[in-house]
Amino acid sequence: MPLPMRSTHQHRRNDAATDPFQEETRVPSFGVQLLGGRFRFETRSSQLRQLVKSAYEHLPSHRLAVPPRAFRIKLVLLATDGARSLPTLARPHLFSSAAMLGGATPASNFAVVAPDQRTGIIVVSSAALRHSYEIRYELIEFAVFTLAARVQRLIPLHAACVGRHGRGLILIGDSGAGKSTLTLQCGLNGFELLCEDSLFVTAKTLSLTGVANFLHLRRDSLRFLPADIAALVRNSPQIRRRSGIQKFEIDLRRPPFRLAPAPLRLAGLVFMTGKSSRAGRPIVPLEADEVKRRLEATQPYAAHQEGWPTFMKRMGGIAAYELARSPHPREAVTALKHILAKTSARDAGPSES
Repeated sequence: MPLPMRSTHQHRRNDAATDPFQEETRVPSFGVQLLGGRFRFETRSSQLRQLVKSAYEHLPSHRLAVPPRAFRIKLVLLATDGARSLPTLARPHLFSSAAMLGGATPASNFAVVAPDQRTGIIVVSSAALRHSYEIRYELIEFAVFTLAARVQRLIPLHAACVGRHGRGLILIGDSGAGKSTLTLQCGLNGFELLCEDSLFVTAKTLSLTGVANFLHLRRDSLRFLPADIAALVRNSPQIRRRSGIQKFEIDLRRPPFRLAPAPLRLAGLVFMTGKSSRAGRPIVPLEADEVKRRLEATQPYAAHQEGWPTFMKRMGGIAAYELARSPHPREAVTALKHILAKTSARDAGPSES
């Protein structure tokens, strides 16, 4: 005797009971090429989908391997009916357990990744949705960056990167050293932009990749900009960092900026300092031992990664400089062009004349 057919309502109810984590349920998804990998984001939430797309759509598709590694990240919006919007979103507490890495706040917002499975899940409470900047940078970016770096064995650096003609310069400096201001000026003066503060490097080949979606600029940097660019910046959204500093968030995926269409080849390393230049010498070459010391001091997280010894060995042949503060960032841009020209001439070898 045939079994009676279940109603659609009953079928859905039983699906929810037998598949509470939606492992078998089809979830809308979309893919993006990021940091050399192919990321697939799955979510039923239009708000979270838009948040991811606003961060990662319309970026160049960088490739580090063929075929690229595939990653899967699921985003879940947790309904908090009757709960008010959170006045602030606590900084995530980082943890690791059973080959998983994660970050969680006290208010049911968390991101967990499993690098061995190349997967991750992000859960955001509806009460936290108003804090889109923190969700984007501290949960979504955490998941994307951690998976890309761990699986592909990339060296993650807290640094900016700009380039020309496929060759890139790493810019390292403390907060307030002017990395963002210089990066923006480079973008206005013929450089391609790779990233503002999160750079990823292949240890063996020194290929550089990053996410050039936004740049964050303090209001006091507007005085260095042409009137039309200053107006563009003033019309940009504003964010507030954990430190309390407020900045403009400039979308680099629109004119007049150009993004690096492919990973850059490392040509030089620049340590920025707040010191004023002396005797017209904004750039000073650094010895290998000093470069090693500064890299280990400024990149403590990267220095504990598996590929760090290989990276440091390869860095021994890379030109490195200290860049002092100039009265106007255009002078620093000129100095960077000089560094690229100098390293290009060195790579080409002696002329035939």
